[in-house]
Amino acid sequence: MTTPLIITTAITGAIPRKVDNPAVPVTPSEQIESTHEAFEAGSALVHVHVRDNQENPSSDPELFRQVKEGVEKHCPGMIIQLSTGGRGREPTERGAMLHLSPDMASLATGSVNFPKQIYENPPEFIDALVADMDKYGVKPEIEVFDAAMLYNAVNYAKRGQIGSPLHVQFVLGITNALPARRPLLEFLVSELRELMPDATWSALGTSRFQFEVNKWCMELGGHTRTGFEDNLKIGKDRLASSNAELVKLVVDAAPEYNRSIAGPAEARAILGLRPIAA
Repeated sequence: MTTPLIITTAITGAIPRKVDNPAVPVTPSEQIESTHEAFEAGSALVHVHVRDNQENPSSDPELFRQVKEGVEKHCPGMIIQLSTGGRGREPTERGAMLHLSPDMASLATGSVNFPKQIYENPPEFIDALVADMDKYGVKPEIEVFDAAMLYNAVNYAKRGQIGSPLHVQFVLGITNALPARRPLLEFLVSELRELMPDATWSALGTSRFQFEVNKWCMELGGHTRTGFEDNLKIGKDRLASSNAELVKLVVDAAPEYNRSIAGPAEARAILGLRPIAA
């Protein structure tokens, strides 16, 4: 029997397009089209940032609404996860779109150093995001940039503020945060399994580590994340033509690790999300 694999696509990040791959989608229509291509290639979950007309990170709920509704229309059943990430956005705005009730939203349960800034998530801010996610029926994806964030998330779950099963995303390869080292990932996964045996997990590797971490996840029984937010290239030199091309790398490699690609209905069941509406 094969083990189902959920592929998340992070279609665009917080870095302006002018300094990255021109194929990175920016406008809602571009993001919807890119998500549809990734969906057709085998991705069951999309991680969404939005940008304003100047291509800067945005918290505008209207932009999130447009992308969400477009994905719902063109990618039936696909799991929609909206980012509450902090780069370029005021803390008071980062959860402004949660009233849209996406399936999931990202949640960092602590602060961490990034290369040129501090990703600030003070306890009272995390509490407010957790409360809003609960209010609007949004499942958090715990984004672990530092080991302490894993234990913080477990404590939130034990206090009943975050429902079980947890879904955890280990973020590897950001300078000053967790390095992309397989023994470290194996340790973090073992800690999660001991503390929250029913939890699900995924991991991402930034830049040149993306596909390597994809393979670690497939071998270790986790799920994977790919996409332009984390990496822009195929191999060392060639820019990827689309998010779908990065998804296809994972899809093509999955049989080697005895993994089958989870469709939206199966992915929702694995993550404990509401089923696809009839």
